[in-house]
Amino acid sequence: MITEDQFLKEVDQHVMEVIRGDGLYRHVRFRRPDTMCMHFDLITWPGYLCYCGDMGTYVFCRLEDMFEFFRTDRDYAHRRGRKLFINPGYWSEKLQAVDGNRNSASAKEFSAEKFEQTVKDWLAGWMRHRGLDKEGRRELRQLVEDSVLACAYDGDVRAFDAAMNFSKEVGGQRFEFTDFWEVDCTEYTHRFMWCCYALAWGIQQYDESKTLQEAA
Repeated sequence: MITEDQFLKEVDQHVMEVIRGDGLYRHVRFRRPDTMCMHFDLITWPGYLCYCGDMGTYVFCRLEDMFEFFRTDRDYAHRRGRKLFINPGYWSEKLQAVDGNRNSASAKEFSAEKFEQTVKDWLAGWMRHRGLDKEGRRELRQLVEDSVLACAYDGDVRAFDAAMNFSKEVGGQRFEFTDFWEVDCTEYTHRFMWCCYALAWGIQQYDESKTLQEAA
């Protein structure tokens, strides 16, 4: 997953162009000169903000001025030594539309790594309270490894099917991934995380530019 430092490195040569700045009606573009690589536009109208660019298209709705919505908690970030504050969980709740050509129109995607860790935690928690001997624990771990974890990188459908269909008796006790389909094994996509950083950074650049204009 992209970090703040990685994002800032990728936009360190971006230049801001205000295409329209009419109150709540804005169109601001950020890109490196002479290329559209990793460019993005921020477009606002009352109650909405549209982010579009190389990382996809996302439309948010919450406040009359959506720049104000994404300005929140800057001081919180600065107190922790960060330059940007993002809140992917809360911000994703305000999404109205996502580029349908990517990730099935979602800001999240299946994570094989998260699936693996969840399976391991589930198994460890079950064994902790069942009093299995060392041999029983070893046997069950190997069975889960071969039948479930082996499918982690085969996509979410096959991975969850493997977990839900798993049922083994070890040491006179049956282990199953009961109701495992309720478990969230997704994480925010690289593109959406990049978008979040771009929103925080782009609006910050816009605000700093306005401050300089007012001081001139």
